Amino acid sequence: LHSDVDKGEGKVKYVLNGEGATSIFTIDENTGDIHATKRLDREEQAYYTLRAQARDRATNLPVEPESEFVIKVQDINDNEPKFLDGPYNAQ
Repeated sequence: LHSDVDKGEGKVKYVLNGEGATSIFTIDENTGDIHATKRLDREEQAYYTLRAQARDRATNLPVEPESEFVIKVQDINDNEPKFLDGPYNAQ
């Protein structure tokens, strides 16, 4: 996340809100870089809706409108197959 208003002088801070903000996702308030703090699992939650905003550090007033974005978690085959109706015989 980066605002055109941010000239790199430290006058802008970035704020993150929404599902998993601070617990799963963090934002560097100086650079706007967003990171996940843990591995995401699609079986637990398929997507997260986050809102981010650039604010004036001195007044805490927004310098741009809030941005909303969705993080969609892609699935990987991380669970072993289970055969529930056994036993099975094969040749």
